[in-house]
Amino acid sequence: MFRFKPSNRCRCDAVLGAALVFGAVAAAHAAEPSVPYVPTPQEVVERMLEIAKVGPQDYLIDLGSGDGRIVVTAAKKYGARGFGVDLNPVRIKESVENAAKAGVSDRATFLQRNLFETDLSSATVITMYLLPRVNLELRPKLFELKPGTRIVSHDFSMDDWKPDESASLEVRDKYGTGSAAGTSSIYFWIVPARVTGPWQWQLTVGGKPQAYEMVLEQKYQMISGTVRVGGHSIKLQEAKLRGDQISVSFSAEVNGSQLKHEFSGRVAGNTIEGAVKLSGSRTQGQHEWNATRGAKTSWPAGGARLAASIH
Repeated sequence: MFRFKPSNRCRCDAVLGAALVFGAVAAAHAAEPSVPYVPTPQEVVERMLEIAKVGPQDYLIDLGSGDGRIVVTAAKKYGARGFGVDLNPVRIKESVENAAKAGVSDRATFLQRNLFETDLSSATVITMYLLPRVNLELRPKLFELKPGTRIVSHDFSMDDWKPDESASLEVRDKYGTGSAAGTSSIYFWIVPARVTGPWQWQLTVGGKPQAYEMVLEQKYQMISGTVRVGGHSIKLQEAKLRGDQISVSFSAEVNGSQLKHEFSGRVAGNTIEGAVKLSGSRTQGQHEWNATRGAKTSWPAGGARLAASIH
């Protein structure tokens, strides 16, 4: 194999040239968006907003807003308010013009801003068409949003944070006008309340007060746990969390007879308010459910225990 051995002068010049080129490329890259611009097809925009059930009461923030079509459509078709953020000044100018043409400039604004530095706390809906690695970098920030906030992503999910819903549709111009057809995936999440830990409440069953303690584990919107009542520990049969709405059910022996419990309520910080339906041979009825999160009660030796954790 023929090998060329450069002189020291050549080697120095080559290193200097490479350094200059690398520096120029790095500087240019730093000034560019970390996500390439590919517009979301309009039919996908419509479906994303439908899945999120966007309405006049909503405030939508679009991350990497491109030409502004999601925010403009949400404002024009559904009466929502909101803004889009993008690093590209050309896209921002185009978005402002598109909002003006649609007559929604009072409800749709656009900011040239890094999406990681954007305050998302006012959003009831977040939309995005980003790369998988960017979704994962954003995930902790999204998970801190107010429970019930809806998130919709075009094409890319968030790894082990599984969507509450998903859909796919065939689109004619997958990557812009005149491009090939393709399939678009839509992923939808509702930010869950944080419910990890012990919850206590009392119910009057058959004229007697009964103490309950439920200990929950949580990974995103998936929950499981046990409840202790009447000296017995029972695994929850069903446990669901959707935003700040929680429902759990189990059957337990209370006052000497089996009783099915079906709870549903709304989580607000360290409290749950809702209702419970009781069904048994001796007891039937519906009662208020008011639970408080607090320190776990000490159970007798040998009692079932469930460590609380959240990811």
